[in-house]
Amino acid sequence: MLERLGDHIWNPWLLGLFLLSGLYFSVRTGFFQIFGVKYWLGGTLGGLLRRGGKGTGRGLTRLQAMSTALASTIGTGSIAGVATAIFFGGPGAVFWMWVSAFLGMMTSFVEKTLAVRWRERGRDGLWQGGPMCYIAHGLGSPFLAAWFSLSCAAASLAGGNLVQSNSIAASLEAAFGWDRLAVGVVTALLTGAVILGGIGRIGKVSEKLVPCMALLFLGGGAVVLFCHRAALPGALERIVTCALCPRAALGGGAGYGIAAAMRYGVARGVFTNEAGMGTSAMAHAASDVENPADEGLWGMFEVFFATLVVCTVTALVILTSGVYQEEAALAALRAGTVTDSMLGAPLSAAAFSTVLGPFGEAFVAVCLLLFAFTSLLGCSYYGERSLSALTGTDRWRGGYRLAFLGAVVWSSTADVTVVWQLTDLFNGLMALPNLCALLLLSPQALALLPGRRK
Repeated sequence: MLERLGDHIWNPWLLGLFLLSGLYFSVRTGFFQIFGVKYWLGGTLGGLLRRGGKGTGRGLTRLQAMSTALASTIGTGSIAGVATAIFFGGPGAVFWMWVSAFLGMMTSFVEKTLAVRWRERGRDGLWQGGPMCYIAHGLGSPFLAAWFSLSCAAASLAGGNLVQSNSIAASLEAAFGWDRLAVGVVTALLTGAVILGGIGRIGKVSEKLVPCMALLFLGGGAVVLFCHRAALPGALERIVTCALCPRAALGGGAGYGIAAAMRYGVARGVFTNEAGMGTSAMAHAASDVENPADEGLWGMFEVFFATLVVCTVTALVILTSGVYQEEAALAALRAGTVTDSMLGAPLSAAAFSTVLGPFGEAFVAVCLLLFAFTSLLGCSYYGERSLSALTGTDRWRGGYRLAFLGAVVWSSTADVTVVWQLTDLFNGLMALPNLCALLLLSPQALALLPGRRK
């Protein structure tokens, strides 16, 4: 029932709405993600290097806000999710993942700009905001704001918590034989030590941890791709051919359908960069940046880095290593003999192991641990903000944190298969009011785009 409900929301209506929204914003801005690349890269990485990312103490620095947002977006989906999308959708899924991220860059710009435009001061004097603020105050719809907050709070406990902590325990058990319950307890203690300090401590930890984990994964991926560099042109050709002409990719035989490639590719892009979901906008709203459009540029970079860089490295490692073959995957799908070792993190680990040897599985396990742990930090804040917006008080914050940490321990040994269906359902319910608000309020954000300011 949950699977049918999720499919009814996502396929094809919501996935189409994500693409059409991103296309609309791209056309309205003259495809700023292409023709304004020097500006948005210069205003993000270039500005960070020039100013050092220092803040005024009234909120998170630019680097902290970006790191907190990336902490939740670069999660298990960047490793396991990409591998699963390729297995079920074929290499063409990577192409549609790129399309989703390319269009999502402008969706993210609008989303983050509105988050700063309509943010407010919290009781602690720091900035706070997100879709619940620009929906309630900018759009004037408290009902839709409550709808978003309720869905986001539920999603933070499901996909943002249960799936991530279960992935940590499973990966460490497979790689090192560690007890899953013990892993869950330690993970809960470490998570609690960070989230009890609020968004300030989450930002400081993310600022240190996210760049390190990203460099670790990208460095390992670069080594594997260098060793398989002769297979890179063929992998890129398979991605494009399978996306646009799947039969030709397999010599005219029956192959993956375009619909499957689009479904899994677009869904992976959406779930990885969260453009249009509204969650990462809460982290960006806490930044002490003065001009809303400046934070919108960081939103563009977030999508670019999370999907077009990190997820692309995962995909190319898998496709160049030879551990994945379309014919074998299709045969397993038709026969119903798909096993866990064929997809997800095991497929990614097998790809890295072609160069790193026995260390490949441990490397993926460590990266998965870091990705999932930082996701826990970001999602805990999103859940707290949603609960506070829903109830109008911080009274329930302590109870939510205890429930969040308790769920970390419980899910380390539990079967969370059904949680994936709940995650899809809540994410869809959360995205609907947010995308509607973005479309209606987009003139306010687009008017601030560089080159359009009066």
